[in-house]
Amino acid sequence: MTRRPDRFTLAPDLEISRLLVGLWQIADMEKDGRVLDHPALAREMKAYAEAGFDTFDMADHYGSAEVIAGHYRDLDRSGVVATKWCPTPGAMTPEVVRAAVDRARERLKVDRIDLLQFHWWMFQHPGWIDAMKELAHLKSQGLIGHLGTTNFDTDHLRLLHDHGIPLVTNQVCFSLLDRRAAGRMSDFCATSGVRLLAYGTLAGGLLTEKWLGKTMPRDTQNWSLMKYLRFVEAIGGWDVLQGILAAAEKIARKHKVSIGNVATRWVLEQKAVAGIIIGARLGEREHRADNLKIFDFALDAEDQQLLDAALAHSKPIGGDCGDEYRKPPFLTASGDLSHHLASFPKVYAAQPMPDRPSRLRIDTGSIWEPLAGYSRAVRIKDRILVSGTTATHGQGEVIALGSPASQTVYILDKIRASIEALGGTLEDVVRTRVYLRDQSACEEVSKAHGRVFGHIRPANTLLEIGALIGNYDVEIDAEAIVEE
Repeated sequence: MTRRPDRFTLAPDLEISRLLVGLWQIADMEKDGRVLDHPALAREMKAYAEAGFDTFDMADHYGSAEVIAGHYRDLDRSGVVATKWCPTPGAMTPEVVRAAVDRARERLKVDRIDLLQFHWWMFQHPGWIDAMKELAHLKSQGLIGHLGTTNFDTDHLRLLHDHGIPLVTNQVCFSLLDRRAAGRMSDFCATSGVRLLAYGTLAGGLLTEKWLGKTMPRDTQNWSLMKYLRFVEAIGGWDVLQGILAAAEKIARKHKVSIGNVATRWVLEQKAVAGIIIGARLGEREHRADNLKIFDFALDAEDQQLLDAALAHSKPIGGDCGDEYRKPPFLTASGDLSHHLASFPKVYAAQPMPDRPSRLRIDTGSIWEPLAGYSRAVRIKDRILVSGTTATHGQGEVIALGSPASQTVYILDKIRASIEALGGTLEDVVRTRVYLRDQSACEEVSKAHGRVFGHIRPANTLLEIGALIGNYDVEIDAEAIVEE
């Protein structure tokens, strides 16, 4: 019998190949105005499916990938087609969300999207909560089979989970170079049931025989290679990569497989990983036979020791999954994303005080702001004062009821948005005060605070309060001084 990829059950009605076919290269194939033969590439997808690679991953911005997948659906209704929605931050009304889902359904030629994965650029914009709530609603109506996220960090993934959004996957970068997902993210997956779909396992081809013993490329127009060369720099440089490749090559010879097989197998054996996404240039080349070899062996204790010894010479990439899309140092193909992120509008609009035009203030839309006569935040010269802030979403919804850590995450996002609307940044914060309903939550809340402010180190006060108004576990205020 011909070998086929192993499979993983994400839900009773969602079984995937552990090797997913990623179609991000469709956009690269079309970038010079080239027009692709969609029906012909759909037949290429069918050939993958017939070989057992019947789970496809794409996105709304991967060129015409969804359209090609729609042609594939004309040929074959089996397998799984997963896509992503990556909107520009803004108001996520039910109409906006429904239009995006309907567009994907139309392009994919399906009544029900098997797996819809959501990406959000800036968590300080609360629209992502509205989007996920509406996606969950559309799931309940049968327009979406299952929901996932893309490049979410652990704190925000946990927030969705704590707020009752049903998730089965989070798609993240995961490789021998980038091992961030092996930490807190995997620990969360172990308790929540969310599983990881890993991309970048070959680091744009750097984790293959092609680069063993070679010098570092200096001039490349390959976006993927540009991205992962930044990862190489972050872990310690080209010599560190060569050490990892040498260890992987020794293991590969032992098992009669390729270095790429070893690198992929390492990720596949990580406890939280459900599947690995392999890029495909449909109609140009395919590596199905070689990829299947990852199921012919397993890494033993000796193999793990070799890799661990090589990895010990590398610096771990700091932060959490997805940070490269939201904060420096940016490791994405486009390098520094600050210009892109700065192009998004501020979450709140600053306005001068009627009787004090030298003072600026913002409102967030809370029903309490006009009722109690206060501003969410006020700027006086170089000082920004942020009122006590709770995990209140919109007109009064409490986020992550009963989860102090997740409420802290939401609150600090709101504080960040308030300060940025008045011309400051989180780096300008000089004081925070944290009020807890129950001091038993002090450690989890402090850790969430530390993941935001650990490199800034403002003055801080932590208090247990006999009772907070409303169903809140945490309230936080802040003060920033904006320096030139």
